[in-house]
Amino acid sequence: MSLNTRTLLALVGIPLVIYAAMAALLLLHNAGTQQRLFTERLVGASEALAPGLNDALGEGDELRVERLARQLMEYNALRALTLFDEQGNRVLALGRPLLAAQRLSVPRSTTLIEDRNIWRLQVPLSIYHGNDGAGAGGSGRWLEAEVDTRTLALERYRLLALLSLGGAALGAVLLLLWRALSRYLTRPLERANQALFRLAHGDYERRLGKHEAAEFDALGQSINEVGEHLQHFQRDMQRQIELATRELCESMETVEEQSIKLDLAHRSAVKANAVKSEFLANMSHEIRTPLNGIIGFCRLLGRSELDKRQLEWLRQVHRGCDNLLRLVNDVLDFSKIEADQLNLEEVAFDMATVIDDVIGLNAPEAQRKGLHLLGLLLDDIPTPLCGDPMRLQQVLNNLVGNAIKFTSVGEVVVRAELGQQEGQHVVLNVSVSDTGIGLSAEQQHGLFDAFTQASPSHSREYGGSGLGLSICRQLIARMGGDISIDSAPGEGARFSFTLPLRAHGAVSARPPLDLKQIVVRLHEPHPTTRAMLENWLAHWGARPVSFADTDDTTLLMLALTPQDFVAPRRHYWESVIEQAQRPTLILALGVQLDLPDWPLPFGGDIISKPLTRRRMIAALETLFNGGPTPADDVEDELAPTGPVSVLIVDDNAANRMLLKALLESDHLEVVLADSGYGALEYARMRHFDLVLMDIRMPGLDGLETTRALRQIDDTWARCPIVAVTAHVPEHQCQRWLAQGFDDVLLKPVDEAALEKLIKRFLGMTLVSPADELMEAGEIKTNSSPPALDLALGAARAGGSEAFAKRQLLLLIDSLTQSKAQIEQALEQNDREALLEAVHALNGACRYCGAPALGEAAFELEQALHRHDVDESARISKALEAQAMALLDEIRALSAQRFMLV
Repeated sequence: MSLNTRTLLALVGIPLVIYAAMAALLLLHNAGTQQRLFTERLVGASEALAPGLNDALGEGDELRVERLARQLMEYNALRALTLFDEQGNRVLALGRPLLAAQRLSVPRSTTLIEDRNIWRLQVPLSIYHGNDGAGAGGSGRWLEAEVDTRTLALERYRLLALLSLGGAALGAVLLLLWRALSRYLTRPLERANQALFRLAHGDYERRLGKHEAAEFDALGQSINEVGEHLQHFQRDMQRQIELATRELCESMETVEEQSIKLDLAHRSAVKANAVKSEFLANMSHEIRTPLNGIIGFCRLLGRSELDKRQLEWLRQVHRGCDNLLRLVNDVLDFSKIEADQLNLEEVAFDMATVIDDVIGLNAPEAQRKGLHLLGLLLDDIPTPLCGDPMRLQQVLNNLVGNAIKFTSVGEVVVRAELGQQEGQHVVLNVSVSDTGIGLSAEQQHGLFDAFTQASPSHSREYGGSGLGLSICRQLIARMGGDISIDSAPGEGARFSFTLPLRAHGAVSARPPLDLKQIVVRLHEPHPTTRAMLENWLAHWGARPVSFADTDDTTLLMLALTPQDFVAPRRHYWESVIEQAQRPTLILALGVQLDLPDWPLPFGGDIISKPLTRRRMIAALETLFNGGPTPADDVEDELAPTGPVSVLIVDDNAANRMLLKALLESDHLEVVLADSGYGALEYARMRHFDLVLMDIRMPGLDGLETTRALRQIDDTWARCPIVAVTAHVPEHQCQRWLAQGFDDVLLKPVDEAALEKLIKRFLGMTLVSPADELMEAGEIKTNSSPPALDLALGAARAGGSEAFAKRQLLLLIDSLTQSKAQIEQALEQNDREALLEAVHALNGACRYCGAPALGEAAFELEQALHRHDVDESARISKALEAQAMALLDEIRALSAQRFMLV
């Protein structure tokens, strides 16, 4: 509340309130006093004239009666006056009464009746004449008078008006007094306030003058001192600001220069990042394409005749290719994650299938080290789930691969259980545990960072780039989960992560088969594996019992080690099988191909560990159901009755040759096209039963070629076309299927996947002559390679001798040109031309039965890479000699071609 308001209330408000209260009390007192005096005067006058009126009425003196009555009316300002005789008749009526007479009997005393603003006075005349009026000699006359009391109200209103005028005059006087006092009090304060306002807004020049009041004068002097202080402070601050501004300008110039440099550096970094991304995308294709070919030819070479040492070398090459392909994928994934270009898929999948695939992919390494690799999946997990199975499998593969890598003895267990479920949302708790070397608390710190390993020696001892766990952490985080580690040195490690997923329309997993309460006698020394098998069998409707229980057994299930396949342990287990006289399922810890043959007299099968649900279900179905599956029946019905033709479209020659070697047989014709235009030329001339189409090709790519093929005629519109490409996301595969492809085959081409495609679309099974060569077990060793080896060429061609001959004839046609190019390069001393010619010849020899020429070309190419000119010249002579010898052998073979057909 302001000072003006407070002084106004004190000087004006309070006196006026007091005046109003006193005026109200005066009005109330005056109203009561006036009414009482008026009543006393009216009653007194009426009672004084009553005897005279009575006498005049008794004497019949009408003039006197009227005179007295009018005297009474004029004296008391009556409105009406009426005289009544003994019978209640009006004797005299003056004025105009407002109220009708209500009684005709004589009143015994003076009565005053109040009716709003009208009063009625009844006065008996005889009672004031010396008798009672009702007794003997009483006249019984009375008068009634009406009085209008509004004059009293007018008097009150007049007094109220006078009091109001007095209050107004008092208020005006008080306001004038307040105004004068407020000017005296508030003006100095207002001037002080304005001075402070000017000081607040930077006006320090004006000062306040002196005031006659000491208090206000002291206030003004204080404000003036503040202004002077602020003025000095402003000057000092202005000098400092000018100094700081000069320094800031200099700094801004420096910052601007640095900003320009940073902007240039940023643009350079963005450009470099774009170049890196483009480079990685191109290198992805360029590296994966030869790697896929190498892996495919390694698989194909593994089916040819090789001795044990060569097979071991081949396994090492295959393992190195797999590691290199995994490293390339890790680098690309890490680059995508850094650039925030990694998109997660949302597709339906089965968690059991994902774990089975992980177990199967890591099974060879676990078998090599003799580890127990298990996948424990609780039955309460619903199916199907919605998420990214490829990235989930990538995480599990990395964790399981690391666990196997750092574990030499014991087990590696993958566990998945339902953490929580709310509506259509579930959270899985997944873990990978091992019994390996373990990690200390210091080693665990920063373990999930990029290019970080627990120990510097691990990269040399165990290999790896240190990217796997970093990619796992970021993938799990993008899926909405969290990964952690629990480990101690020498006690193994346990990697756990949560995985939020959607379960649209998911239901509890149903048992895949019903074993109808058969009794399974189980021998499994490993406790974790035994618990897993007991859980599987119980869920599938069987009743597992211990190995000691020999009563009423339907199936004998034995978990054996490699030592159990050798005498004397083998004799013991053979006796157990003989005594049981039941079908036997042997679970072997090792590679099944390395195990010796074990006939089972009562039926059964041998399954190599690690076990998967899928393999166990297939073995039990075959054992108890028997006969071909419905799918086999369909395949038999779909089996072709005539020759089948397949068109392979790929711009990479190695990929074309690999697919052709994997497919070509006596019942299957393979035609090659090196571009989309070549495929269209073949399509206009003939029809094919199946097309394997590469996606990335110059000119017409796979999609455009497929659209063009579908538009040729109705037969091509129905022809199955399969896309052959490196791994792509599921949504990309679905897009290709929607655009005209019937299926997608991933590189490196897996023989099982290829055979599945052939069964699906052609209804036939691939049988390669190379398998027969491997079963024959012929081992060929030479101190020096021959110039011509037709058997080697057939093995490299997938067992097809005719294909090997065609490859040799193609090589014959190119030898003359190759020899001329090499001689010309040597004469001109052109190292690049020589390297290019020898590299082409070396590549051509890799897929033909010309080992001597191939070895000479390889040595020459290696020498050229080492820049050893003398050695290059020496080897080129040997190469020429080998080429001439090869030409002699091929000419001899050509002369006998009609005998070999």
